[in-house]
Amino acid sequence: MHCDPRFSRVREVFERHLADGAELGAAFAVYLDGELVVDLWGGVADRHTERPWEHDTPAFAYSCTKAITATVLLQLAERGLVDVQGPVADVWPEFAAEGKGSVTVEHLLTHQSGLPTVEEPVPVEEFGDLAAIAARLAGQAPLWEPGSAHGYHALSYGFLVGEVIRRVTGKSVGELASAEIAGPLGLELWVGAPDAVIARTARLKAGERAGTGPAPTEGQAEGQAEGQAGGVLAEMAKAALDPGSLMNRALGNPGMHLLKGGANHPAILRAGWPAAGVVTTARGLAGFYRSLIAGELLRPETLRDAVRPRVHGPDRVLLLDTSFGLGYMRPSMTFLMPSETAFGHSGLGGSLGAGDPERGLGIGYVMNKMANAVSGNLRGLRLVQAVYDSL
Repeated sequence: MHCDPRFSRVREVFERHLADGAELGAAFAVYLDGELVVDLWGGVADRHTERPWEHDTPAFAYSCTKAITATVLLQLAERGLVDVQGPVADVWPEFAAEGKGSVTVEHLLTHQSGLPTVEEPVPVEEFGDLAAIAARLAGQAPLWEPGSAHGYHALSYGFLVGEVIRRVTGKSVGELASAEIAGPLGLELWVGAPDAVIARTARLKAGERAGTGPAPTEGQAEGQAEGQAGGVLAEMAKAALDPGSLMNRALGNPGMHLLKGGANHPAILRAGWPAAGVVTTARGLAGFYRSLIAGELLRPETLRDAVRPRVHGPDRVLLLDTSFGLGYMRPSMTFLMPSETAFGHSGLGGSLGAGDPERGLGIGYVMNKMANAVSGNLRGLRLVQAVYDSL
């Protein structure tokens, strides 16, 4: 493990989490101005076998994938292959069905398309057929007028944006992430993991809700927005218990829970869902954001525009306030960050990737003891806060 003395507080927090049982196994990495200043790992990767968490142990990081998918699409936009402001139907004609001809690529990236759910149950046999799932969405009518509101497209985001990418390039998000991001930069990051990587992937602690995405963290009730918290959190609790709620429909279809072990099942780790399919180390995730803010993946002006908030406020799916740029989360009740200049994406149970161009930070956190909240936990927030306190 490595920790620059300037960030000794981060190591203290990380080690305390392991010592008091808050973590089962985890890893946390930080780049500062391109330098790896924190690279910590520890605990158990598989509680059944007691396999230790090693320096190269990857983990399934759920919706952290969305930022990678957005970056792949923005790379295509820089090359003139995709018009972010243009209609999706320009590259995917079937998508125009049910009055969706004016839905833009930006609507997909900002969760405004009105397609937060796959309405028909997706059979397990179709989990690896991303184009078939996308075709289901293409045939649906939006649940609200596209562009008039936003609601977290927990899983559908990836099938929609991924299909735009496939229509333009003939390749999947996973193939392009490997060829254009992970491969050239040497990042331990896969959107759809090969069997050799699956064999050493951390096993998530069973018994937590299947799904993906950001939602209130364990610390949400601790003063982030007390004025809104009472009533909205009560609504969220009610929605979470209702199988037919928009939240559960968005989070649960395709249903990872239909497979033994859920997200631990090789079929999920291999599928490369572009909204929830990344297998990565903390170092790989932090390195992705290091490269983003360094201008190695996107032009600086492209990134500046991409992280500009397009939507902010009540989320029709998660009910709490969310904020999004072009596929990247911005600080809000569901992406708690100490700095307003930070961007990134969290994932179910607490995984987190973030960049802060003003501070020169790239941050990655993965773990296998899932938080009860849909996303986020105090462990990740404490670690991130310790980073900023050390600057």
